[in-house]
Amino acid sequence: MARSKEFEVNEVLDKAMDIFWKQGYEKTSMSDLVEHMGIHRRSIYDTFEDKHSLFLRAMDRYADKVNASLLAEVKASKTAVEALHRIFDYMIAETEAMPTGCLIVNAAVELASHDNEVDNRSLESFNSVEQMFQRIIEWGQQEGEFSSELDPKETAEYLHNISVGIRAMARTSTDKEKLNRIVNVSINLFLD
Repeated sequence: MARSKEFEVNEVLDKAMDIFWKQGYEKTSMSDLVEHMGIHRRSIYDTFEDKHSLFLRAMDRYADKVNASLLAEVKASKTAVEALHRIFDYMIAETEAMPTGCLIVNAAVELASHDNEVDNRSLESFNSVEQMFQRIIEWGQQEGEFSSELDPKETAEYLHNISVGIRAMARTSTDKEKLNRIVNVSINLFLD
């Protein structure tokens, strides 16, 4: 008779996500995963197949969680400008519960050039964020907040590029006030 799992998959996946986020894929050993996830090596292989499959699942979990958080920030906003500020505040915020930066950006930098699956997942995540920015720009144009001269798709691509830079810089000791100034200058470029 097969043993039942003695752990909740999403809980251990969150723990794997956390250590990959902090250390990166290459620097995270199976021993690190066993210790950090609190399950046996055999359970990791039985549930996730291998380290690479576990990493891809962790990327998916991260993207789902971040997308839900960003959507909540947008829904809580009364204006498009406020939505942009709330999104960037979320990206800049330093919380004890989360490592700094972005797991997707880190994975893209570390692995996308030689790992098609990581590249594809990174691009999917990036496209999702660009689509969110595009909807916000269109909302702001309809409400007269943003210049009607802006191309929403191109502006969204620009904002995504800024967000990737912000998330990369957030991993360093860059002053949060500097990051906020960059965001403010960027948003002010679009105002009508």
